[in-house]
Amino acid sequence: MKIGELAAATDTAVETIRFYEREGLISEPARTDSNYRQYGPAHVQRLAFIRRCRSLDMSLDEVRVLLRFLDRPAADCGEVNAVLDEHIEHVARRVRELKVLEKQLRELRAHCNSERKGQPCGILEELNADRRGADGARRPQSSGHTHVGAVHGRPGAAKRS
Repeated sequence: MKIGELAAATDTAVETIRFYEREGLISEPARTDSNYRQYGPAHVQRLAFIRRCRSLDMSLDEVRVLLRFLDRPAADCGEVNAVLDEHIEHVARRVRELKVLEKQLRELRAHCNSERKGQPCGILEELNADRRGADGARRPQSSGHTHVGAVHGRPGAAKRS
């Protein structure tokens, strides 16, 4: 099957398939005489495995480790358990962070005075407030973690699908 057919069969964007190939997650397919990629059932199965891991929010590094064990079915699965345990802790930590974020957003939302009649917006005022302590030092408003594109153990780093 051609790349478009693989994309349709696995509900994966063509560019994502090419990215996984470049990253070595799926093997380069054979080429036809006209230089089209020719994928087989093993590509469909491997891509489905990767997609399942990614749907569980696993990083590409975690997927790589799991693929190495998938390729060696007789290997001890202790490291597989370790990868999953670490991922579970990451998810638990993220849930805690999201709860803190939700609390901060609710507190911010409480600054709204929808009947302000000429008064500045309380939410915008709060977001724009200077956060300095008694000593004049700037105080951070958040943990520094951003929910946009964080990778396991590397807050703020871009995450790729």
